[in-house]
Amino acid sequence: DEVMAVFGVPTVHEDDALRAVRTGMAMKRHLAVLNRELRATWGVTLACRIGINTGEVVAGGPGTGQTFVTGDAVNLAKRLEQAAAPGEILIGMATYPLVRDAVTVGRREQFSVKGKREPVSAFRLQDVDATAAGVMRRLDAPLVDREVELRLLQATADASEREPPCQLFTVVGPAGIGKSRLVTELLDRLDGRFRRLRGRCLPYGEAITFWPVRGIVDEAGGEEALAALLAGVEDGVRIAELVRTAVGQTAGAAAAEETFWAIRRMLEELARDRPLVVFFDDVHWASPTLLDLIEYLAGWMRDARVLILVLARSELLELRPTWATPRANATILALEPLSDAESDLLLARLADGVGLPAETRERIV
Repeated sequence: DEVMAVFGVPTVHEDDALRAVRTGMAMKRHLAVLNRELRATWGVTLACRIGINTGEVVAGGPGTGQTFVTGDAVNLAKRLEQAAAPGEILIGMATYPLVRDAVTVGRREQFSVKGKREPVSAFRLQDVDATAAGVMRRLDAPLVDREVELRLLQATADASEREPPCQLFTVVGPAGIGKSRLVTELLDRLDGRFRRLRGRCLPYGEAITFWPVRGIVDEAGGEEALAALLAGVEDGVRIAELVRTAVGQTAGAAAAEETFWAIRRMLEELARDRPLVVFFDDVHWASPTLLDLIEYLAGWMRDARVLILVLARSELLELRPTWATPRANATILALEPLSDAESDLLLARLADGVGLPAETRERIV
């Protein structure tokens, strides 16, 4: 009558709390579907209650084959499950800050639970965004340094604005180094000269090979706008059908070569009236097929003014060593950490007059 699932043992992911919350919501939705069948066939239904908590645990070593986890975080998760009403999901106070920008919750509630002297607080989970990050990145912080990198990006954008062929610019670096912040600054400086479209790769999920292309189609106005764009274009109906199939809006399958061709033709039409910047984010999570697509676009869009921006962690160059192969229309920029002095300047601007203890400043730097 009870199942415990552990996220983060033996392999830790940066979004383990979010994976747990999404799993809980998926279980709830799947049970609702199953219950319709059970009610029709047997006249019965099942109910589940779920508690989700986050914290440090004692865990068995993966090399020993022991899979136990124990500790206060586990005990509290069980108490939350017991406090939940049938069909409810309760998430603990340690979990909520890790998922707050991807969830909708009810008001904070308190419960008296066995083994705890003080009441325990939790939130009732109402909904989960299937694609949002658990904690949204702030891209409005003042930019510090990066002038050399910005000049290189700006020069590439200027070149792609003047004339074809397509330009491919890849920014690599570890998480949090400032890749998205740098590109945001560039897009602000372009000041509407380019049409902007963004697609983000997901770390896991079903049918996500062309998920970034789906994001691009949505930002371009969706299926109706796609049909209007391609109306009157040679092979326009076929292009639209192949793109819709790739992004999961139409059932079916197509050869990769056909799909690549259709996506290229769509982007070329989008770039017909003014230059286009296509921004692929988190490409270290991309499937090999998507990497093939980006390289194909960079190699074959010879008559369109398009700038393809790729943001990825350094693992991309390990997954696809040929990405670093010199090409006339391709640039790779590896971001380095800020110096201590630049980090101090960034902290001062972020603090905006609020004093930070010296120990805190040193720890952050």
